[in-house]
Amino acid sequence: MRARDLALAVAVAAVWGFNFVVIHVGLDAFPPLLFSALRFALAAFPALLLVGRPQVPWRWVIAVALILAVTKFSLLFIGMAAGMPAGLSSLVLQSQAVFTMLFAVLLLRERPRPVQVAGLAVAVAGVVLVAARTTAPLPAFLLVVGAAAAWGLSNVATRKASPPDTLRFMVWVSAVATGPLVLLTLIVDGPAADLAALRAIDTPAVLSLLYIALISTLAGFAAWGFLLRRYGAATVAPFSMLVPFFGIASAALFLGEPVHPIEVAGGVLVVGGVLLGLVRARPVVTKELARVGA
Repeated sequence: MRARDLALAVAVAAVWGFNFVVIHVGLDAFPPLLFSALRFALAAFPALLLVGRPQVPWRWVIAVALILAVTKFSLLFIGMAAGMPAGLSSLVLQSQAVFTMLFAVLLLRERPRPVQVAGLAVAVAGVVLVAARTTAPLPAFLLVVGAAAAWGLSNVATRKASPPDTLRFMVWVSAVATGPLVLLTLIVDGPAADLAALRAIDTPAVLSLLYIALISTLAGFAAWGFLLRRYGAATVAPFSMLVPFFGIASAALFLGEPVHPIEVAGGVLVVGGVLLGLVRARPVVTKELARVGA
């Protein structure tokens, strides 16, 4: 992997790691589904007015919108609201790498190299080591695992769609997801709860929305999609294993969540597994990628 792409992958992991602190702040102000609906509405508008058509078949825009934006983030937000700590959520969500590889093998016929499988196994061992300490409610834990599965499937769908402009693609994904999320929050949370939250909105709530909509959603997933197209799901997915480092560290720093030595040991395994999986990784070079600066 090229040095600049390596730096980009780490930067995305840092953005997504700190995102869990931001989500924690946002969930103090909004019901989970309303928070998600506002996040994708802000990511879509007014950006939708500045970009053209998504440049991929509509079935992929709809699929990623429903799997990633609606399913993954609804499960994640509800799980965190139900008691999953920010740092632990950032860790458990990285089981998506297992689901990504599984779906890539089943649906895309990708064949991960043995060293990638070994690296992923080491990283997963780190995740399991840390997750074993959790005292979070089981339903909340399972909701976040479900969010990880949805993220893995959306990685494969994004890879299959291979949008030439991932920023434009994410704008349209956000736009398509907004309607179903608004409907869900009205049904689940109720108009009264949603209206009360909007009336009580304050500066931290606004800043949390701006961060997750513009930085985490648009910039983060645009970069992630670019890396998926260039290197493939099996190579890129393990980078998400770095997210817990940033998530746990920022949760400890800003939210006061404790860090146990076992979490440190698990984190070392996570990074070691990611580095092992990168051995001799080569980019997928195509004429289409060359046209977009590959």
